[in-house]
Amino acid sequence: MHKPLRQTWDLDVIFPGGSDSSEFEQFLLTMEHETNRFLSQIQLIQGSLKLEADFKSEPMLIKLGVQITSLLASLQTNLKCFREAESFTSCLAAEKQSDRKAQQLGGRVKSLYAAFLTALTGFDELLSQFPDDVWQELLHMETLRPVAFNLDERRTLVRQKLSPDQESLVNDLAVDGYHGWGDLYNTTVSLIRIPVEENGEITQLSVGQLFNKLQTSNRKDRVTLFKQWEQSWSQYADFCADALNHLAGFRLQLYKHRKWNSVLQEPLAINRMSSESLQTMWKVIEQNKSIFIAYLQRKAKLLGLEALAWHDVDAPIGKTSPTYTFDEGAQLIVRQFRQFCPQMADFSEAAFNSGWIEAEDRAGKRPGGFCTSFPVSEQTRIFMTYSGTASNVSTLAHELGHAFHQHVMNDLPALNQEYAMNVAETASTFAEMIVSVAAVNQAVNPEERLTLLEDKIQRAVAFFMNIQARFIFETQFYEERRKGLVSVDRLNELMIASQKKAFQDTLSEYHPHFWAAKLHFYLTEVPFYNFPYTFGFLFSAGIYSKAIKEGAAFEEKYIALLRDTGRMSVEHLARKHLGEDLTQPEFWQAAIQISIDDVAQFLEMTE
Repeated sequence: MHKPLRQTWDLDVIFPGGSDSSEFEQFLLTMEHETNRFLSQIQLIQGSLKLEADFKSEPMLIKLGVQITSLLASLQTNLKCFREAESFTSCLAAEKQSDRKAQQLGGRVKSLYAAFLTALTGFDELLSQFPDDVWQELLHMETLRPVAFNLDERRTLVRQKLSPDQESLVNDLAVDGYHGWGDLYNTTVSLIRIPVEENGEITQLSVGQLFNKLQTSNRKDRVTLFKQWEQSWSQYADFCADALNHLAGFRLQLYKHRKWNSVLQEPLAINRMSSESLQTMWKVIEQNKSIFIAYLQRKAKLLGLEALAWHDVDAPIGKTSPTYTFDEGAQLIVRQFRQFCPQMADFSEAAFNSGWIEAEDRAGKRPGGFCTSFPVSEQTRIFMTYSGTASNVSTLAHELGHAFHQHVMNDLPALNQEYAMNVAETASTFAEMIVSVAAVNQAVNPEERLTLLEDKIQRAVAFFMNIQARFIFETQFYEERRKGLVSVDRLNELMIASQKKAFQDTLSEYHPHFWAAKLHFYLTEVPFYNFPYTFGFLFSAGIYSKAIKEGAAFEEKYIALLRDTGRMSVEHLARKHLGEDLTQPEFWQAAIQISIDDVAQFLEMTE
């Protein structure tokens, strides 16, 4: 008899003992030592440069090349170690929110990382000191050429920031200031328990558990649960508002001193994406909204409603939706991956069998799902709460896409592995699309086919409307935050207005406390953690279209694209691997057409 797959991950193979791990303690001490050594190396080279007048002599260029190469080796080792440590503490805190020691370790890693960022600021400043002609010669050296894009990017960005001393101070203060507010939010969410009646008894559910229950097909239950959801978030709204206001205030003050006028300058730079590409993407989505509005109206009719409420948008339309055990979901995913990318199927099979996935449905876990990388161990870990829905299977495929992306980059220099969120969402959404299309095509009857097709359309609506509402909200929130603190009531008003605009006022009820309930607004690593999802969805749709046309030959092209995601802009990536111009509407229109065709099929089936 086949042994059921494990639904809890194995972290001991990385650092045994959890938050009490002595090996992890030693790892942190080594990181601290290596960070100090890296800083000393930088200071030594900076001192020697002041003594050298002739940058252009051949001996000096060779000497500089050797020194920068040595620094690079240290820098990239440190980068991998910090990602390893951050992933470990994040996993510990996610699997058990009451693990206070894990949270303390996370804070310690943040403090160490702040010291590393100070050293990194010195490294970037060092790069900026070279005259342009000398710099170009250095980049052409064999040892530096593989990371030339990343080094040049760092050199450009540092020239847009404050002085090294000021940036170092910012990094130090951010640990207990900026990042501290994000930590406060996580602590707040970990305390929330929502009372729900089940089988005549009151059960206290975590945020993640209740969120899964909101997907129920029983509208009476959904209305009750959503009311409890809103009430619970309203009780903690003051804490969330404090965190959100102070996170935004920190960013705005930093941007002001850097003389950055747009709050999008940093997220666009992080995502290696131009404002022109972003605006073109949103414009094409707006131009195609009508058919998605028709879908929402048809769905309301099918549910016997005049208009959908917020909690109805993701609700299943069928009386019964297909469910999958964890093993069945795994088998479905691996089988479909194999048709498009056998290497991704093999990798996913190994992930299921090696204890890389935390999917158990239990209390005490943080909400949501994620994939995180351990680049030193060359492993990944996936976190979610699996309850057997088709949406859960899609989420699992999504996170495995992330994991495979990292897997194909493990042999690259650490700097080449620093790919942005928007292209990270490409691999995950491509994987998700493979599974959802297959599920629709393999449905056993028209009712199941319609249910699965509608689940697929729901995700498109999320990317084109829900995430657009987040983008609109954050844009407007930052404008108001410039003038002062924004109250809970005003945050609710901004949220509702943003949702009405994104959904073209189609819904009968909105989610005023969505700004409090959505973790993404509180992440301090990446500001504006929204539009990259929509980019990734549409970019992956374009990739999927090419995969369909080219068949088995596309696998190597796809892997080559993934390997390039950390060493070029998204515009360059699209030109090189897809032959497309992201600043023009043609690519985006072709990408959105897949979702339009899905809706057209849905409307035809429900006439």
